[in-house]
Amino acid sequence: MARQRAWRFRCVLCVAVLTSITLISFGQSAGGDSDEKVYELGPGVSPPRVTKQVNPSYKTARGVKLEGAVTVVLVVSSAGLPRDVRVAKGLDKDVDQSAIDAVRKWRFSPARKDDQPIAVRISLEIDFHSM
Repeated sequence: MARQRAWRFRCVLCVAVLTSITLISFGQSAGGDSDEKVYELGPGVSPPRVTKQVNPSYKTARGVKLEGAVTVVLVVSSAGLPRDVRVAKGLDKDVDQSAIDAVRKWRFSPARKDDQPIAVRISLEIDFHSM
């Protein structure tokens, strides 16, 4: 029970970190299935907020649990959907994939600029700890 609370606390911390992370912007369309402009978080842009978070399962193919963090980069669309989810810094191919799979199920209230929803590129860290 205490370990579950600790895991939930870490997830809440990840959400808090998400709202304060410096975002990456390439100043162009992110490609994929949308041509909307991707913005950088800064003055006049409010960050996206997590509304649904799915925790990754993280046993490796060898059955060993790893500890550490996977950094993922993604675009949160103006509809609040994650797209172009990629690993920027990984731990293990199976753990990295579980982080990608989980983040693809997340939902957000989108970032806003001039009171309009916009797409932003963000990076976030998913922590993996033994339970």
